[in-house]
Amino acid sequence: MEVGLPSDQPPESPPSMTIAFTFPGQGSQKPGMGRPWVDHDSWELVDEASETVGRDLAHLLVDADADELTQTRNAQLATYVLSLVALDAVERLGLEPSIAAGHSLGEYTALTAAGALDFADGVRLVAERGEAMQVAADEQRGTMAAVLGLDDDKVEIACVRAAADVWPANFNAPGNVVIAGDPDAIAAAGAIAKELGASKVLPVKVSGAFHTPFMTPARDRLRKALDGLELRELDIPVVANVDATAHDDPREWPGLLTAQLCSPVRWRQTLHLLHDRGITTFVELGPGTVLSGTVKRTVDGARSLAVNTPADLDTLLERIEADFGAAHHEGEHLFMTERVVVSPAAGLFEPVPELDAGRTINAGDLLGTVGDAEVRSPFSGRLEGVLAHLGERVMSRQPIAWLRTS
Repeated sequence: MEVGLPSDQPPESPPSMTIAFTFPGQGSQKPGMGRPWVDHDSWELVDEASETVGRDLAHLLVDADADELTQTRNAQLATYVLSLVALDAVERLGLEPSIAAGHSLGEYTALTAAGALDFADGVRLVAERGEAMQVAADEQRGTMAAVLGLDDDKVEIACVRAAADVWPANFNAPGNVVIAGDPDAIAAAGAIAKELGASKVLPVKVSGAFHTPFMTPARDRLRKALDGLELRELDIPVVANVDATAHDDPREWPGLLTAQLCSPVRWRQTLHLLHDRGITTFVELGPGTVLSGTVKRTVDGARSLAVNTPADLDTLLERIEADFGAAHHEGEHLFMTERVVVSPAAGLFEPVPELDAGRTINAGDLLGTVGDAEVRSPFSGRLEGVLAHLGERVMSRQPIAWLRTS
């Protein structure tokens, strides 16, 4: 049943959607993490990704053990694809963020969510990144450790005083900094950090010193992969790890992505930036809840939610309704005054000419085609935006256009 207002009252504008989507990086994966999604419609992305890179990604997401899944070449690809499965499921509900960010690998997922990376290009690029980082880690022995309970500047001092190959790699949250480098150098820096007041220094189960100069060979290989790839205009800005600044110019991203491999992830600073821009709700999409935990420890008064399984979708809707006064009806009908038109089939999207924001759409109007299937709007309203690009390969029931109804 639709919810309406009495005819003598003007409709109210919907609340501002101050939502950021965040995407986890390597380390959030766990065995069997894809199993809850197998029967969900969004699982079709796994089959498409497997075909794109010629690998059985369903095996990685459902059957792989911890040792196999921890390998960098496997962990990154599996985490990226499962995060996009969760994103696809949320997009089918009609929920869109105003900005996105990702932790390390998650930056690639954020760029895909923002429309800068085509899904197939993203899968291939992440596979190349994971392979490059695996090779670099095999060639240069390194590891990482989490320093807890110590200010950022004192962690940096500990690394400098160690006088060896060790550097801050992740500024995750207040009192949570990951250092990386040579194992002996990390032991030395860890001991100094404890002298300076750190409560704990915990090893991180990874096979390399990521986000340090040890990844220089991977950076060079990634640069070559990016040279052959054209990033598209971003639908929403994405905050970069290297400078904790929002970027919406696709020409800036190849440099940011290559620099990221050898530079620390400034995640705590990213969360502060998002909060300063008015973000009040952080939705983590993908395996684990690490990023949601950093939000709780970093940003006062912010809400954080994680979508790990299909069951989390109902919780997300309930929280969004409570926060923004929305009502949802049958999947994509999420907001009282907003509707999302979804694709009737899988294939390449071809919009009709002059399908621009602000255009008036009547129920039954043709918006474009997906292969041989017509995309017609079941709603009347004003076109707020087109969510698929010319020639983009879309999935069945993937959002195509966003309308605001009267």
